[in-house]
Amino acid sequence: MTASIAQATKTIVATGTSSGLGFELIKQLLSSPTSLSPSTTHLNLVLGARDTNRTGQAYNALSYPKTDHILSILPLELSSLKSTASFANATLERLGPDGKIDYLLLNAAVSDGTDKPAKESKSGLCEAFVVNHLSQHYLLHLLEKKLIDSSTRIIFVSSGAIRRVTDPSTLEKDLKVESGVEANDTYSQTKFLNLLSAQWWRRRLEEKCRVVAVSPGLIPNTGIGRGSGMKLSMDMPDAKSVEHGAKSILAAFTRDDFPKDREQLFLTSWGEWWEKGVYEKVLDKGLQDKWCWSKEEIEKREGLN
Repeated sequence: MTASIAQATKTIVATGTSSGLGFELIKQLLSSPTSLSPSTTHLNLVLGARDTNRTGQAYNALSYPKTDHILSILPLELSSLKSTASFANATLERLGPDGKIDYLLLNAAVSDGTDKPAKESKSGLCEAFVVNHLSQHYLLHLLEKKLIDSSTRIIFVSSGAIRRVTDPSTLEKDLKVESGVEANDTYSQTKFLNLLSAQWWRRRLEEKCRVVAVSPGLIPNTGIGRGSGMKLSMDMPDAKSVEHGAKSILAAFTRDDFPKDREQLFLTSWGEWWEKGVYEKVLDKGLQDKWCWSKEEIEKREGLN
């Protein structure tokens, strides 16, 4: 890669881009990289996927100038912390010691109930907890040095559903495997923990990386509601297309009009920075520290070397 191309290249590492909003976002960027910034003409994409063959075929079917971009699709099963560690190692190897991560997108999520245990997890908590929160939090730990060296912008795809969590003291009980809590509630609770993680990393990486959370809005046609039994349709109030939702996420990549108060990091799908009163419960530092485990604590709890 020549110096001029390197200067015009942005590197994105991402979860949750095999389908739905994440796939649409990458599709938009591949077609128009200048939507990321006027000077961006090339993309270096490192995408984690459960089914690398199917995901690769989906991207290969898109029409975009393939010689302008580098697209790496690496195995990632977020219900397994071992797979998360393998993905992190493969990503760092792919980028090399001098490679940067300009953006880290944490978009993956499931809407399953608590009847589904996570692969190999010893926490006793359901798969949705591991996929939506713990594995992506662990991924940040594993990439932390590279993120700091790169001054990475870290984007958490959140949800307005976090407002449904009124009593965080029940989370430990509710998220246990076979607790009987409905999938719709489990989704809200695990996205609440994901937003706790965003605030925890904001504190840890203050002045080193920019952390942004974003809600894409109500997007019926992504399949996210399958596991919960929710029936979403475009007839619902405030429903938006997948294309619109992807553009809302893209705004978290490009906006620079950040509030002075760094706790106010949540960007809405209508383009406003949400007032902290909407998500005040995730600002509790004690709650953040309870659920946002250190790398060492994760590996001890999960029996990882």
